[in-house]
Amino acid sequence: MSAIVIDGGLIHYESWGRGNPLILLHGWLGSWRYWMPTMEELSEQYRTYALDLWGFGDSDKSTERHGVEKYVNLLKNFMDELAVAPAALVGHSLGATVAVKFAVANPDRVTRLMVVSLPVIGEAINCRLLICGGTSPFSRLLGGRRPVDYEEVLTETEKASESVIALTVQDCAALDLREDLRQIEVPLLAVYGEKDNIVDPAQARLLENTARNIRSITLPGSRHFPMLDEASKFHRLLRDFLVTDDLGSLTLREEWRRRTH
Repeated sequence: MSAIVIDGGLIHYESWGRGNPLILLHGWLGSWRYWMPTMEELSEQYRTYALDLWGFGDSDKSTERHGVEKYVNLLKNFMDELAVAPAALVGHSLGATVAVKFAVANPDRVTRLMVVSLPVIGEAINCRLLICGGTSPFSRLLGGRRPVDYEEVLTETEKASESVIALTVQDCAALDLREDLRQIEVPLLAVYGEKDNIVDPAQARLLENTARNIRSITLPGSRHFPMLDEASKFHRLLRDFLVTDDLGSLTLREEWRRRTH
């Protein structure tokens, strides 16, 4: 376990691999831990970092630290403390919102950006998250079924502070990121799970024809966690995205589809 102190609060993180930096930001459910398979897959070519945002996992739980803009500052300070050069960012739901806001505020520190289950507009978020808190009953509030079947995600979600999920959902629900997305100049790939019941996957349509540097892809077999639901497909897509200069070449290839049958 690795940790640093930022603004007087403990931040837990893990870092694996060698190469250009790649930072992974978790969402409302879980912690850095569900990025472990992605870090393992990418660590031969990239120096991967995954941290617990304040209020989640094993990081500081102080309520006054919760919020998108505070997480943007946290990421900047995290990169400063560890001397991380401009990096590629991968953010999921809440982490995707943070990554977009960070890229707008710090354009010289981001080389490219993958956003997963990004709520472009606040109404795309399942409003039941506002009242769920961080404990196991949240599963009953999301359509009467668990939003994910991975015990490590469910266990880590229960580590979250009592109010952080509701507070940060409220924060994101008030946002409209369409203008922010237009300001981003680096390559941006948005990935959605077609069966997501946390963030409406129809958000992908808002990104169509937005700008030449933006592309959206929906994975038909995924819910809210495509990096777990369709791991091999997700990791190949991420690998291709990190090296391509042609976002139009990123497609769900036939061999990927065959693996899902």
